[in-house]
Amino acid sequence: MNAPNLSAWDVDPSAFPRAGRMAAKARFAVAYAILAPSSHNTQPWKFIVSDDEILLCADRSRSLPVIDPYDRELVISCGAALFNLRVALAHFALAVEITLLPNATDPDVLARIAFAPATAPSPDLAPLFGAIAHRRTNRMAFAAETPPPDLIERLRAAAIAEGVDARVVAAPAERARIAELIADADRRQFADPHFRRELASWIHPSRRDDGMPAFSQGMQPLVDAATPIAAMVIRTFDVGHGVAASHGELARGSPLLAVLATTTDNQEAWLATGQALQRLLLVATAAGYGASYLNQPIEVPELRDRLARDLATARHPQLVLRIGRGPGIPPSPRRPLADVCA
Repeated sequence: MNAPNLSAWDVDPSAFPRAGRMAAKARFAVAYAILAPSSHNTQPWKFIVSDDEILLCADRSRSLPVIDPYDRELVISCGAALFNLRVALAHFALAVEITLLPNATDPDVLARIAFAPATAPSPDLAPLFGAIAHRRTNRMAFAAETPPPDLIERLRAAAIAEGVDARVVAAPAERARIAELIADADRRQFADPHFRRELASWIHPSRRDDGMPAFSQGMQPLVDAATPIAAMVIRTFDVGHGVAASHGELARGSPLLAVLATTTDNQEAWLATGQALQRLLLVATAAGYGASYLNQPIEVPELRDRLARDLATARHPQLVLRIGRGPGIPPSPRRPLADVCA
């Protein structure tokens, strides 16, 4: 099995090329953008850099046609990378003007980030910079302690700052209702052999720059040490009932669940969701909390509608997160910067 590629996480901010050309500075900032989370750790982004601008593009070759047929989660992932980029640029005092979806004839160009020296960087972004390299998708069980009310409010405010509704759930009864939806979605998804094959392809042992661990799908960590076995099991057998029980327990046992939702359901809303997600995650990370995703109910249309009704969220739920304090874990592998930045 290939060792995971973790070198991207070792970027040293003191190496920022202050005397270099703007393109060199931009590439350095992109090194932080690619530390964003993404669905199945697909890292579906491309960056085109010049002395004048950065273009953030969707890499549709890394899409998930079964689980994400409209590229909703793909665009959300790119939105998270965009927020990291905004934070890094603010930290390095590089002022920019951002235009979302700047080219009506090319939907793959998701954002144009133009350098604007006369513009002051946003002062609320730079303080989040230190959390970028420490953020993890932590799929382990969380401690039972409930985060303090002020943190819950800051998490909600982080999403709202990006124009996204955040419903943060702490009450056990509400968490249990969401857990039932998660378990129901797991059973439905794993009954589909196309879903299982797509999932198994992203825990394949040949992956060292992307993909995710098998235990994130309810497989035991012992099995994950032999990922070829885990991938074969997921691809071949309907293990939905076991996965449903595992994920349902994680949801019920997590001190907080958060649902991000929007009033519309288009690329603009998905980009906003990604930026709200990453702002929320960096606020949580800075406070010593981790998070992981339990998006299954949103990937099943009927259950997505039920989630919106049950929680009285905005019309279109986009993400379900669990938040709490977990054990320290290594970061997820990353593609080399040279592979994603032209």
